[in-house]
Amino acid sequence: MTSNEIACPSATCKEGANLLGIIQPDGHVSFINQKLIINNEFVQIAHQGRSPEKRFRFSNKCIKSSCKQWTGDRCGVIDRIIEAVGSIKEPTELPDCPIRAECRWYKQCGGKACAICPEIITNSLEE
Repeated sequence: MTSNEIACPSATCKEGANLLGIIQPDGHVSFINQKLIINNEFVQIAHQGRSPEKRFRFSNKCIKSSCKQWTGDRCGVIDRIIEAVGSIKEPTELPDCPIRAECRWYKQCGGKACAICPEIITNSLEE
């Protein structure tokens, strides 16, 4: 990803994606504090067993209208989650995040996206 590209914070496990965090047993994501680009070896190992998206969170370039979550001018994922949760307070301090400067969700919803982000698991309904 180049510095002027917008990042999807809920991408799939593909070579070149960034590893954002590890999903803990309680379902929350523990984010790593630096950008870590995954290679083909990581992808191959991660696809053994359960879906890697059930164990890790990844980011990659936002592909806008090429994504089924795109609603025309926004990512529908974060909008639907914030609407479903209801009242989310803007945090007074934002947690460390290696992609905030280019994060699609942060650009759309600000700190409210950061408040709910650790609870979002990509493809959580797929096996």
